[in-house]
Amino acid sequence: MVGITRYNPLEETFDDLFKGFFVRPMAFESHPQVQVRMDVKEEEGAYVVHAEIPGVRKEDINITINGNEVAISAEVRREKQEKQGEKWLRSERYFGKVYRAFSLAQDVDEASANARYADGVLELTLPKKAVVSAKRLTVQ
Repeated sequence: MVGITRYNPLEETFDDLFKGFFVRPMAFESHPQVQVRMDVKEEEGAYVVHAEIPGVRKEDINITINGNEVAISAEVRREKQEKQGEKWLRSERYFGKVYRAFSLAQDVDEASANARYADGVLELTLPKKAVVSAKRLTVQ
């Protein structure tokens, strides 16, 4: 004989909500996840990118351009210590690399590209390569 059970959608929702609640890895404040957040704007003859990379020295930022693909990477070093007398009340450190890559609709002219870094914001001006029209050959 087959048993029939009543379906309660709320019961499954609450079970799924708390499933694994106590065994999930927790994010700690002392190990923040650093992300490169960016805005990409298309203008008449260029792309303009604003990427937030706070706390990084400009010497630690690497930008590579390959056709229409752009990659930004940086080494992040964050140290903060708060002391009161000889007893540390708080110590925060973060070391690591951040990386962000994206593709644009048109190839970039690498020779004319420009990068500036100020106040934690990297600004890239990426001129578009001139579109080469296809040449039609006549058969002789």
